[in-house]
Amino acid sequence: MTITAADVMKLRKMTSAGMMDCKNALIEAEGDFNKAMDIIREKGKLVAAKRADRETTEGGVAVRVQDGKGVLVCLGCETDFVSATADFKALLGEIADAAISTYPADAEGLKAASCSNGHTVEEEISNQTGKTGEKHVLAYYGSLEAPCICSYVHFNNKLGAIVSFNKEVPAELGRAIAMQVTSMNPVSVSEEDCPKEVVEKELAIYKQQMAEDPKMVGKPEAVLENIAKGKLAKFYKENTLEAQDFVQSDEKVSVKDYMKSVDKEIKVLAFRRYSLTD
Repeated sequence: MTITAADVMKLRKMTSAGMMDCKNALIEAEGDFNKAMDIIREKGKLVAAKRADRETTEGGVAVRVQDGKGVLVCLGCETDFVSATADFKALLGEIADAAISTYPADAEGLKAASCSNGHTVEEEISNQTGKTGEKHVLAYYGSLEAPCICSYVHFNNKLGAIVSFNKEVPAELGRAIAMQVTSMNPVSVSEEDCPKEVVEKELAIYKQQMAEDPKMVGKPEAVLENIAKGKLAKFYKENTLEAQDFVQSDEKVSVKDYMKSVDKEIKVLAFRRYSLTD
């Protein structure tokens, strides 16, 4: 039978696969579009299986904010060449749109969400893998819901953040705080919500350092404990968002104090950050 250019284009729109892949699938399926779609999907799964052990250190991040909800997603791939293509960027956008429209609880839920063409996110990622011959993965999905969500994505599209606030904040301030999260990579909003395992790990490091320091030998336990607490206080200052120096201020002021200078009631509730470059 004859496979026309119109047939190939129709299948391409249905699957997002390459022109030759569509033509070959239609030939193999003897013009049956449903069978051809299955062939293309299976090809994508086959390629994905073959490249399952490959690292996806490249890719891109995207954010969406709408109606008090914010999402941050990362689509990973193997090379920056692929991440720079229009098809990759379009798929990343589709995934971000699906995330904000369905607001799933986790990454598995996002994979099951539908894109604009009716295919699931997981199917579209598999199709892209089959199309490029390069492994693609949903590398990250994070979400926040609050009275105000602000976001920032670095110019290289390799890292970004969303931040939730307890009330509406000036757009410029919200973006600046999201930039702070992106660039300074805090472990938590404040000392109070710093993960217990992080604190315990830091204390263990300090105690080990002191145990190996000849100058600390014979020091009273209370003295060693105070030294460890001092080191931990420095850790909080450098690694919790509210205590960090606000990088966009000409004066030495903490993020918390800078926000208070704008509005005493403003408070960061949470943040989500992801980077392909850390």
